[in-house]
Amino acid sequence: MAHYAIGDIQGCFDELTALLDKIGFNHGTDTLWLTGDIVNRGPKSLETLQFCIRHESSVQIVLGNHDLHLLAVGCGEGAPKRSDTIEPILKHPDGRKMLDWLRVQPLLIRDGSRVMVHAGILPQWRIAKAESLAGEAEAELRGKKYVKFFSKMYGNKPAAWDEGLEGYARLRFIVNAFTRMRALTFKNELDFDYKSTVKKMPLYLRPWFKAPDRQNLDHTIIFGHWSSLGYTNADNVISLDTGALWGGQLTAVNLETEEITQVQAAGGIDWKSFAK
Repeated sequence: MAHYAIGDIQGCFDELTALLDKIGFNHGTDTLWLTGDIVNRGPKSLETLQFCIRHESSVQIVLGNHDLHLLAVGCGEGAPKRSDTIEPILKHPDGRKMLDWLRVQPLLIRDGSRVMVHAGILPQWRIAKAESLAGEAEAELRGKKYVKFFSKMYGNKPAAWDEGLEGYARLRFIVNAFTRMRALTFKNELDFDYKSTVKKMPLYLRPWFKAPDRQNLDHTIIFGHWSSLGYTNADNVISLDTGALWGGQLTAVNLETEEITQVQAAGGIDWKSFAK
């Protein structure tokens, strides 16, 4: 029995199949964590989502920003983008059932000393706090007012955490931290513009996991989202988005041995070509 985690798939289903074959994944005995962004921009978003649903006994996912975008568009509260590849899901006869399944998936999964989220965990949040805050947002997603939640989800403010935040401002920050965070200012404010490498990062920013006095160093945080960061295993984090969508690799890590396995993206997919 082995426990693996794989980075952002984003509809690169052929690469996922090849990677699972390469590691010899067995749905009867092995388990798999997926770091979110299951869908969008890649060519086979429908097939990837169907795979996750079909194998939910062995595969666990967390929601990423692209998964939430699919849900928002699906309920009429998100604006479709030219680069989206989610239409086959929305037009599928079982599309509503698939969206209902996706909507109840978690933002955070913890197993012992390991935690998986899509983008990261704010440095000042202990894991118990992060679990509690994830639960607040998950309750809204799973509740009767989820459509209103999606109508309020988009936006970059507030940029800083305050325990006194209330209502949709609080929920928006929680979701942004878990699904969109990369760089922080020195005041731990979310910066949504920077997406390049750590080496090129301006001096007024730092990666969220490099912030001093991090309160979640007692767990290993597994995440994706930051494709230009690539594979990283340091500072009690494992970063797994290695840019399969961009023509890079899809990466799996055996969470017991920390051995990594990769497959090269087929056809050198470049998501920007979808926006032309």
